[in-house]
Amino acid sequence: KWTTMLPYSIYPLVKKKIFTQLSPPQKMNKIILLLAALVQVTLATHGVDLSAPCSADGFKCLKSKGYSYAIVRAYQSFGQPDPNAPASVKHAWDGGMSDVDVYMFPCYKCGDAASQVKSTVDHLKGSKYGMLWFDIEGTQYWSGSQDDNAAFMSDLIKEAKSLGQKIGIYTSASQWDPIMGKSKVGADYPLWYAHYDDSPSFSDFEEFGGWKKPSIKQYEGSTSSCGCGIDLNWYP
Repeated sequence: KWTTMLPYSIYPLVKKKIFTQLSPPQKMNKIILLLAALVQVTLATHGVDLSAPCSADGFKCLKSKGYSYAIVRAYQSFGQPDPNAPASVKHAWDGGMSDVDVYMFPCYKCGDAASQVKSTVDHLKGSKYGMLWFDIEGTQYWSGSQDDNAAFMSDLIKEAKSLGQKIGIYTSASQWDPIMGKSKVGADYPLWYAHYDDSPSFSDFEEFGGWKKPSIKQYEGSTSSCGCGIDLNWYP
């Protein structure tokens, strides 16, 4: 009788032979675990990040495909705010995104971390966004000194905090370790990590940089959909 309480999609699973070998309490425990897994899948959130313009119609299309948040580039690696950022942020909201963040690709070789953050925030004045993520990748964009890099990172964070920004770090172990070494300068802030395994799951995550757990995973890069160039992201 207890099987009649199950969702139709679960019922076929209980007909498998393994369930006939279990006691009623064991069967119920199995079903609870299955339901929990389904709930996690249902509640998981998919989103996109992008470094190129995307129209409101493009975001509406992405929304219809199940992507509900966007992270827009706001500062470019060669040392200037992204001119498309304010419009893309607006288009993301107009297209129905539930959350819109921005990310900054800092330029170590341009110097003055604080002014880069300030110019980013000033550029976005009037734009509605949640978090400011620092994109830490590419050893070619940094110095050969991990200590100097960590000090620059610290200056970025300090200025962002002084401007009232909600801070996060985008990186991966393969990028963070050669750039920042053993520094934990970003560990107090949410981690958005990249691992292109086409798997929206944290099962692959291994601790690095002081982070014990991630907040977002970028699981596929450099794809396109709805006329927009995007990377794919996920969080549970």
